Amino acid sequence: MGSIHLLDCTLRDGGYINDWNFGHDNLVSIFERIVGAGIEMVEIGFLDERREFDLNRSIMPNTDCVGKIYGKLERKQTMVVGMIDFGTCGLENIRPCDKSYLDGIRVIFKKHLREPALRFCKSLKEKGYKVFVQLVSVTSYSDEEMMSLISLANQVEPWAVSMVDTYGLMHQDHLLHYFRLLNEHLNPEIMLGYHGHNNFQMGYANCIAMLSNKTERALMVDGSLYGMGKGAGNVPIELIAMHMNHGFGKKYHISQLLEAIDVNITQFHPPVRWGYNMFYYLAASNNCHPNYVTYLLNKKTLSVKSVNEVLSKLQGEKKLLYDKKYIEKLYAEYQKNEINDEISWKKLEDKLSGKKLLLIGPGVTVNTERKIIVRYIQEKHPFVIAINYIPDGFRLDYIFLSNSKRYTQLATKLSQENYSIIATSNVTGTRDEVFEMVLNFSGLMDEEAEIIDNSLVMFLKVLIHVGCKEVTLAGFDGYSSEESNYYNQNMEYDFVKQKAEYLNSYTSTFLQSIAEILTVNFLTSSKYDRER
Repeated sequence: MGSIHLLDCTLRDGGYINDWNFGHDNLVSIFERIVGAGIEMVEIGFLDERREFDLNRSIMPNTDCVGKIYGKLERKQTMVVGMIDFGTCGLENIRPCDKSYLDGIRVIFKKHLREPALRFCKSLKEKGYKVFVQLVSVTSYSDEEMMSLISLANQVEPWAVSMVDTYGLMHQDHLLHYFRLLNEHLNPEIMLGYHGHNNFQMGYANCIAMLSNKTERALMVDGSLYGMGKGAGNVPIELIAMHMNHGFGKKYHISQLLEAIDVNITQFHPPVRWGYNMFYYLAASNNCHPNYVTYLLNKKTLSVKSVNEVLSKLQGEKKLLYDKKYIEKLYAEYQKNEINDEISWKKLEDKLSGKKLLLIGPGVTVNTERKIIVRYIQEKHPFVIAINYIPDGFRLDYIFLSNSKRYTQLATKLSQENYSIIATSNVTGTRDEVFEMVLNFSGLMDEEAEIIDNSLVMFLKVLIHVGCKEVTLAGFDGYSSEESNYYNQNMEYDFVKQKAEYLNSYTSTFLQSIAEILTVNFLTSSKYDRER
C-alpha cells in the first residue's frame, strides 16, 4: 500500500465565502492549527496577479507576497502550497522555489486548456516547485480526453494529479472509474488526488472510497475546516482526518482542527452559509453549472418541478459551460407550451365586454390604501381580477395566473374555495383540475424585454386583445430595492437598484405606448404612474 496524505484547502477554497478576507490573525491562526494538527499539506491561498496585495487576504499577486503573510511561521513537516487558476498569474510573478516560501503550486484548468496548462506546469517544475495538476470538472472528461491528459502528464511528470469534482457530481462508481484510468496509466511516481464538493453529500464517502483502493501509488485527499468552501462546500477535514486516524494509523491532532473551527471559522458561517442545500442538489442532479439554477430561481416564476424540467433540456458541453443566452432561450421555449386557446379568448371576450374593470396587484398599498379600494368597489361595482395572488377581504371574479411559483404558493387557498381562473399555458395544475380559461403564454410575453413575463403587462395585453377600453389598477406599486413593497413579504423580489429602476421604467413605457388604445387609471400609489 502506498502512502496516503491529507491536504487542507481552507485558506484557498474557503476564501470564496469571504472574498479571501479572513483577516491576518485568522490566516496565521488557521495556518498554525493545520500545521499543529500534523496535516501533511496546507494550501495557503490563490496566486492571482489581478489582485492587489492585502495582508488580510489569502489571495496574492505573487510569491513574494506569500512570504509577507506566512514567511515567519513555523511549518514543521507540513508542505506549503499555493494555487493558480491557469492564466491568472504569469511566470514572471513566480520566484524560483528556493527563494519562495512555497514548496509547491497547484494549477487548475479546464479540459480544453490542458495542453497550454501542462506546458505552464512544466515551467513551474523547472523553477523547482512540486507541481499539482488539478483536473477541473473531472466529470466532463471523456475516456479519450482523460487518456490525452494522462499522456501530457506523463511527459511533464508533476508531483501529483488530482481529480477535481468541481460541481459535486461524483458518486463512487464515477470516482472509481476515473481512479482506475489514472492509476493504471499515470507514471507510478505521480501521486493521485481527489478534491470533492458536497452537492450530493458524497465528498466524505468518496474520500473513503478513494483511500480504500489497494495501490502502491501515493494517494492524497483534500478537505477544509468545517467543509468551508465554494457552493455546497468541501469535505470537512476534521471528519476525514478522524477516519484516517482510525483506519490508516494516522495521528492527526483533531483537537487542533476543532479549535480552528471554533475560533477562526464559525464567525464566517452565519452571514454566508455553505454546505448541502436544494440549490446545489438541483445543479448536481442535472449535471449542470450552478449559474443555470441561479438564473431560473431568480426568475421567481417557476416551481422547482419546472426548474428541473428546464434544466433537463440542457445539452452537451453547454451543461457545464454557463451560457446566459442559451438558458434564456430554453426558459422562453419552456414557457410557451403552445395550446389551442381560441375558445378561451372567445369566452373571455364575452365575460369582460362592457364591464368596468378593477385589477388588484400584490403591492403593499392593498393594505395601506385599502379604504380607497373598498370605497371604489362599493360605489362602482367593478369586475374584479387579481393578478397572481389572492388578496384578503375582496370578492374576486377571476384570478389571472401567469407564474408557476405563485400558483404553487396559492394551492391551499385555491383548493379551499372555488375561484375562477384565467391561466397562461406555462402554468400547470397541482391537481387534476382544468382551468376555466387558458391562454398561450407565447402570445403575451415580450421576448425583447429583460423580463419577458411581466404579469401586469401580459394581462393588459389580454384586455387590449378582447377589446377593453379602460381599466383601473390597485396594488401595482412598482419595484423597490430599498423598501418592502409587497402585500405579502413572501412575494418580495430581491432586486438591486438598477434592476428595480429598469422594471419600473419598462412598465411605465409600456403604459405610455398603449395609452391611445387602453385607458389605465391608478387607484392607489404607484411608481408606474407618471401623472402623480
